[in-house]
Amino acid sequence: MRFSSKQDVEAPMEPIFQILTDFETWETAAMRRGIEVERKDSLIQPGAGMRWAAKFSYRGKARAMELELTQLDPTQSLRFAAVSQALEGVISMELIAQSPKRTRLHVVVDITPRSLTARLFLQSLRLARAKLDRKFDQRIAMLAGDIELRYRSRSGA
Repeated sequence: MRFSSKQDVEAPMEPIFQILTDFETWETAAMRRGIEVERKDSLIQPGAGMRWAAKFSYRGKARAMELELTQLDPTQSLRFAAVSQALEGVISMELIAQSPKRTRLHVVVDITPRSLTARLFLQSLRLARAKLDRKFDQRIAMLAGDIELRYRSRSGA
């Protein structure tokens, strides 16, 4: 199952990429939402091979997920691989310059099942596809808004 969204951000490409690769801030934000996050690598600089283990509750059950940064093209794109007991996925984030002060953020999430139960779960999600697409767009719009706020607070604009 694939979700895709494009949002314009009122900020230059390079600062947006710096914000997206500020992984410590994203880890803290996840912890504030009740997600246990543990870094599993020893890399100092952001780069391919960074890994995290996350534990969270979803629909009343404890879940665990491994996340790995598989590709990092400076100022252009990020790609993550996510694996849980039931699902695996790829998360791609691409930045496209629209103008010197405007950047398009394109996020694509591909989810595939790892079990029969997960396959049935994804099939049931397809029935609510329009609603899920709308929610995904809203979440990416919130991410874009958060990036704009962080950019303004860093640049003093």
